[in-house]
Amino acid sequence: MFDIAPTELMLVGMVALIVIGPKDLPKAMRFVGYWVSRARGVARQFRSGFDSMMREAELQEMEKKWAEENERIMREHPPTPQQMLPMTQAIDHEDVAPVLVEAPVIAAAPEPEVPPAPVAKPVRKRTVKAATDTDAKPAAKRVRKPAAKAES
Repeated sequence: MFDIAPTELMLVGMVALIVIGPKDLPKAMRFVGYWVSRARGVARQFRSGFDSMMREAELQEMEKKWAEENERIMREHPPTPQQMLPMTQAIDHEDVAPVLVEAPVIAAAPEPEVPPAPVAKPVRKRTVKAATDTDAKPAAKRVRKPAAKAES
């Protein structure tokens, strides 16, 4: 479509840097990128719509050709009366009695399974001991060691 060489792209970048300036160049690049992506989206949508229209037109043309070919085959090779007989033969259902091959077996519906009720676990009670003089232990005292001084 468009053929832009790397040297041409570098020339456009240099002119943009001089004209727009380094401060506003990122904003301009974002703006240009936004509109380029919008244009690509519109072109993609147009192309996909055009492709789907072409596919539908081709399918209609193929269906038309198939119908014409089918008509030609039917004209050249018409069905014989023996071939048409199974389609046109009428069956008189009033004279035919139904024939029972096997006696049907009727079984009772199975009972729905009910899951067993959950069993409650027994709760253990905690007993609190009363503190006595013999049970009491002296609390250990923590002794903090002085931090080692870093040598400088």
